[in-house]
Amino acid sequence: MLKVLSRMHGSCVASRSDFWNGIDFTARFHRPSGALCQKSAVKHTASDLPQMPHCNFRPDPYQGMTANQMLHIRQHNCNPMTMKVTSYKKPVFIQQGHMQWLWDVDGKRYLDLFAGVATVSVGHCHPKVTAAAEKQLRRLWHTTNIYVYPTIHEYVEKLVALLPEPLKVVYLTNSGSEANDLAMLMARLHTGNFDIITFRGSYHGGSPQTMGLTSNMAYKYPVASGLGCHNTMCPDVFRGPWGGDHCRDSPVQTYRQCSCPADRCQANDMYINQLKEVFATTVPSRIAAFFGEPIQGVGGAVQYPKDYLKEAYRLVRERGGVCIADEVQTGFGRTGSHYWGFQGHDVIPDMVTMAKGIANGFPMGAVVTTSEIASSFSKGVHFNTFGGNPVACAIGSSVLDTIEEDGTQEISAKVGTYLLEELAKMRGKYEIIGDVRGKGLMIGVEMVKDKVAVVYAYACDRWRF
Repeated sequence: MLKVLSRMHGSCVASRSDFWNGIDFTARFHRPSGALCQKSAVKHTASDLPQMPHCNFRPDPYQGMTANQMLHIRQHNCNPMTMKVTSYKKPVFIQQGHMQWLWDVDGKRYLDLFAGVATVSVGHCHPKVTAAAEKQLRRLWHTTNIYVYPTIHEYVEKLVALLPEPLKVVYLTNSGSEANDLAMLMARLHTGNFDIITFRGSYHGGSPQTMGLTSNMAYKYPVASGLGCHNTMCPDVFRGPWGGDHCRDSPVQTYRQCSCPADRCQANDMYINQLKEVFATTVPSRIAAFFGEPIQGVGGAVQYPKDYLKEAYRLVRERGGVCIADEVQTGFGRTGSHYWGFQGHDVIPDMVTMAKGIANGFPMGAVVTTSEIASSFSKGVHFNTFGGNPVACAIGSSVLDTIEEDGTQEISAKVGTYLLEELAKMRGKYEIIGDVRGKGLMIGVEMVKDKVAVVYAYACDRWRF
């Protein structure tokens, strides 16, 4: 699967319809499980490639350790997991970035379509954000939130202004895993219930608790984790049992045909029945929460039928649970049509978790919830040394300003829709492309071995590019 996630800016964006065919790019290959595969980088001869789009920025000459030295240290001194997740048989040795561009140690330029795993929200080393970080580093690097300092309050005020009522109370963390872990705790404390439901194929983090939410074999270990977590069938209208040609909120639909009336999605009804089956057979009559990404990220940029989350939220709340939107990948305008992914489903969750693009790559995360749920958290004492760090808040505040000033959400909508429509043309041309899906710059392209014979089930043996 190819995730197209970079926000493109200014004069560095070419207007030619075939510009991205001629650009070296960073991408990742995944198995259907979402696990990273080691594949070689895309190769073309020089004569095959159109001219690289112009960029005025010039990187600093690289004078650090050699690629061989870095690889030796990576293989012998870094945890083996670091090498296991390294992309490509011949790794890319990145040394500098500017906006949508990356440069390796040999000075070769790349278009970053992966955005640092959906994290670089306004561009690598954006000048405004970099200036904000430098200014704060000269003033105060660190103190904890047991003291009162300006940046945390300035940031929180800006953030809650971007969320609908009653989502107005923030707790800052350092990562998405931390945020989701904390949301699980808050949900259980508030409801007095324990069981939590999420989608199959989901990814919500790698901590001992969030590993239970993460429904993906590649990220599981043979140890007890995430007690009380259960999953329901992901309402994937491409590879799931049900789906049609107008299910998704996307410029591109699946090839699958359906006979649904204009005002009713039968696929949605069937996937909701699967959730009801979980309620009837797997969990107690009262539950703590339902977790869902507005668009599945690691699971494959999967979009659900348009009304699924609306109906799922109603059923969860009937059983005493709270609804949690994991916006770690979809938030901050990435989907183009809305600032938050949940808004595209016409729902308001009880909690929102966020990270990645929140600070353009600086470690930061957040849980935003209602005052009522937040008050339940005060039954004990919770402390996070680095959550709400002054530098993180200064950077996060600048990111929010930059998204508005640069029109980043609008760029996601315009460029993303263009890419989706052009990729859809390639789907019609090449048998290996089974599906193109997504919104804004949250895009997935799924490769199949045989488009005609593909079986819409999780057990299909096929690659995603």
